[in-house]
Amino acid sequence: MSTPLPASRRHHVVALLNDPQTPFELACAAEVFGVHPEVPARYAFEICARRPGPLPTTTGYPLLVESGLDALRRADTVVVPGWQPPGGPVPDDVLDALRAAHRRGARVVSICTGAFVLARAGLLDGRRATTHWRRTGQLAAAFPEVSVAEDVLYVDHGDVATSAGSGAGIDLCLHLVRSDLGSSYAAQVARSMVLPPHRDGSQLPYAPPPAATGPGTHTATGGGTSLAPVLEWALTRLAADLSVGRLAAYAGLSPRTFARRFVRQVGVSPGQWLLQQRIDAARSLLERTDLPVETVAARVGLSSAVNLRRRFRTAVGTTPGAYRRLFGEAATTANGPAGH
Repeated sequence: MSTPLPASRRHHVVALLNDPQTPFELACAAEVFGVHPEVPARYAFEICARRPGPLPTTTGYPLLVESGLDALRRADTVVVPGWQPPGGPVPDDVLDALRAAHRRGARVVSICTGAFVLARAGLLDGRRATTHWRRTGQLAAAFPEVSVAEDVLYVDHGDVATSAGSGAGIDLCLHLVRSDLGSSYAAQVARSMVLPPHRDGSQLPYAPPPAATGPGTHTATGGGTSLAPVLEWALTRLAADLSVGRLAAYAGLSPRTFARRFVRQVGVSPGQWLLQQRIDAARSLLERTDLPVETVAARVGLSSAVNLRRRFRTAVGTTPGAYRRLFGEAATTANGPAGH
């Protein structure tokens, strides 16, 4: 868990760019950690490059970068938003600056092919990591000491985090905001960006199925009719007994067919998804209300305070009481953002 900072202290995020920079990966971080007029500012966002000045991009127009590698010395979080070409050389002074930032305690994050830079710096040795689905094999072959995950949106170790393709970078950045400042603040940022507030890192990223042609081929949603109406229905009834059988009945499917289709479309089992939604709902209630933990547990369908505490500690890494002290509205107002 993060530690609250004084209200005057903003968490400083620095994006390390490279020639040529892919603008979308940069925008993923800039939009999440940047300024939203209707959301209280809790982050300061800056870009840097090895050599300040005009920086070419993959779309043809240059970016004006004013800061050099010294910006990493003042970063709370360093983001490497893609790297072209993937697996290409990384200057020694860039690697040294990343290692120094990590040793100092900065969180180091990659989006998409930025994972190759973190791996080359040795920050992923002995760890699980991910990158764009087209590049997972290349990353695994180039860095056998890294355990490459092909079927996740992101992997977060606390001090180091990696995301899959570009869009998953938004999911990772919103996840980091949730870790820093709680789910209510992250939801405000997501609403400002007109995005869903949270997709768990274990969900499947979109990638076309290998050689998928002919009868039996699944659509991009994972085959069959979308289960979105079932998910929306379940989210309004978290306190109820939502067994697979009941969810399947609402969808008009047999439990077996429903469970199989659910994994294809959502990437996790119905039970895993439902538990995550209940934990998220508990987080929100702990942040926004002073309801007793027993009441919170009943409202989100986790039956008892004992069950909530056990599930919450496993999912979030702390107790409901400690989470409320850190991210409750009174604590957030008094302390401002959390840092690393």
